[in-house]
Amino acid sequence: MLVQVQNSTDSVAERALLDRLSGWDGAGSPQGIATVNCGLAHQGVAHRFDAVVWTPTSCVVIDVAGLRSTHGGTLQVPLTGEWTLNGVRAELESTDDRSVLDRSRDHTFALQTWLAARGLGQRAVHGVALIVPLQGAPVQIEQKVHDPSFDVILGDDGERLRQYFGVLAQRESHRWTANDIAIAFRGMGMLPYLPAPQHLLEEGFLGPIDVTLWHGGPAQAEAEQYVEDLALAEREAGVRRLRSPWYSPWRLYPREVGDIDFGRAVMRAAFAIGMFVAIAWILWFVITAVLTYGPG
Repeated sequence: MLVQVQNSTDSVAERALLDRLSGWDGAGSPQGIATVNCGLAHQGVAHRFDAVVWTPTSCVVIDVAGLRSTHGGTLQVPLTGEWTLNGVRAELESTDDRSVLDRSRDHTFALQTWLAARGLGQRAVHGVALIVPLQGAPVQIEQKVHDPSFDVILGDDGERLRQYFGVLAQRESHRWTANDIAIAFRGMGMLPYLPAPQHLLEEGFLGPIDVTLWHGGPAQAEAEQYVEDLALAEREAGVRRLRSPWYSPWRLYPREVGDIDFGRAVMRAAFAIGMFVAIAWILWFVITAVLTYGPG
């Protein structure tokens, strides 16, 4: 998982999120790119996202909230109204007065409509509230919200969030390409954080690559080099596919640079003429046999 951080707040919740995302680098871990503390302006409103995670199959807006209570218990998440911990209003560390559910719905709707305006609308944007309790406070979540695009996940360790992205990967097909990520980064003003295309391909995003989407960013040189290397590899592969067999006159009697050998040239020409005559004779024999002994 590639992780890009903008204007770090260094809060406890943010550090917990970074620990979770940065730890996904082994076999079987979710692949993709995460941008922390990013945002966009949509319909005259500025939206700030704690994190947006793109994987080859999904796009997820993560809203992080720290739970201030030193006591454990059951965090109840109703469809409407306040979130409570053991029947008492839960104290969540957040700079937004809206509930986490309302904030997540606003963010996912804004990002999805913004992407649709750029031709990327046939992709669902999911919302996740990551609740980070104080260290040592055992917390369980009782979610009464049944929304397929919103989940509340306990962030005391990285396994629950990892499992969430694993389920998304199994449920959805490839939807995001490397070019899609580049379009989103450019539009959201995150071009300085856009990785080179080869890094996105390594994370499972599909090609082909439109190198112009990387122009103006720090990864432009890497992107252009990647396209040049790819073109060279394709040319070399084409040459190998067109290589003549070992028994061809040009392989048995090859030309030598800087040396004119008439004997070799005569042998090459004679062998080539002989092969053409043999092929013509075989074709004539087959055609004659079909006309003589064929039906009718």
